[in-house]
Amino acid sequence: MNSQRDGIFPDEVVLQILARLPMKSLFRSKTVCKLWCRLCSDKYFIKLFNEVSAKNPMLLVEISESLQLKSSLICVENRLGVSEFSLSFLKDRVRVRASCNGLLCCSSIPDKGVYYVCNPMTREFKLLPRSRERPVTRFHPDGEATLVGLACNLSTQNFNVVLAGYHRTFGHRSDGTFICLVYDSESNKWRKFVSFQDDQFTHMNKNQVVYVNRALHWLTGSSSSILVLDLYCDIWRKMSLPYEVGEESGNRVYLLELDGCLSVMQISDTWMNIWVLKNYEKEEWSLVDRVSLRCIRGLVPGIFPICQSGEVVFLATHKQVLVYHRKSRVWKEMYSVKNSSTLPLWFSAHAFRSTIFSCH
Repeated sequence: MNSQRDGIFPDEVVLQILARLPMKSLFRSKTVCKLWCRLCSDKYFIKLFNEVSAKNPMLLVEISESLQLKSSLICVENRLGVSEFSLSFLKDRVRVRASCNGLLCCSSIPDKGVYYVCNPMTREFKLLPRSRERPVTRFHPDGEATLVGLACNLSTQNFNVVLAGYHRTFGHRSDGTFICLVYDSESNKWRKFVSFQDDQFTHMNKNQVVYVNRALHWLTGSSSSILVLDLYCDIWRKMSLPYEVGEESGNRVYLLELDGCLSVMQISDTWMNIWVLKNYEKEEWSLVDRVSLRCIRGLVPGIFPICQSGEVVFLATHKQVLVYHRKSRVWKEMYSVKNSSTLPLWFSAHAFRSTIFSCH
């Protein structure tokens, strides 16, 4: 941007202010002048906006109504509170399968094998081409991929979608063959590779997929290791957890992201320990926070961390969304279900953030 122009504030100050606006307000500001109208296509501003929004995570959760076969989406944000969220622009009944850097990967409910990648803030979306392998009809056990991952690279403005699961031939049980399909937005094509895996995954393990260092990461069902898919060379490998996590049994473990790094949360009856992978290549973990859970002791058995930043941690229970402020060490209820719900909130909760990213 050109910093030499007449005005009350320098251009850089104006950009810093606009980069902190909610997406809807930012798009309304495009009508102010031609300069502001061009902002959303300016590389410097896009980078600035995405960097600022990364420090302000949100929680996206699906609210199911027990008496009606429908659901709605809400977005919970620390500063702005709770707002309604809609994917109606897809013109399909969908389920959110993965979230990464402001993009969502959604699968069609009536049409198995149909996937979308969308930016809900800009209402842009891409219908992914069907794979020639017809993989969805052969995934074990329920015809859908065991693992669905979304990798969104903000620097290159490209993304990958990963569908991985145990293969079975018609009329036979799975033989342990693990098929992985990777969609690349740059080539608009799928690629396939086959390996053998013996890991199982809980529902939360499937939801909490983390993209860092050009790789996708899932916590295994036994919480003994992290399963890593290197998207650069299409190789599966295992990564170890912090040594202290493996020592203590009976605690729950979750995989999240913190400031672009892998993070592991361990929850016991009274404490929540947070580790960050400081050195990715050497797998060196560092304990960065230890949070007392005594003041929410009654909620601890059913509480699940969903996303975090250096300032806050979002957690979901059966009927509540909580936020923990790390500096003040204060807990706050952000949302509570007023009527009965068929599924707990944590069951369909995903980390989310605003981003300027085109799906096309």
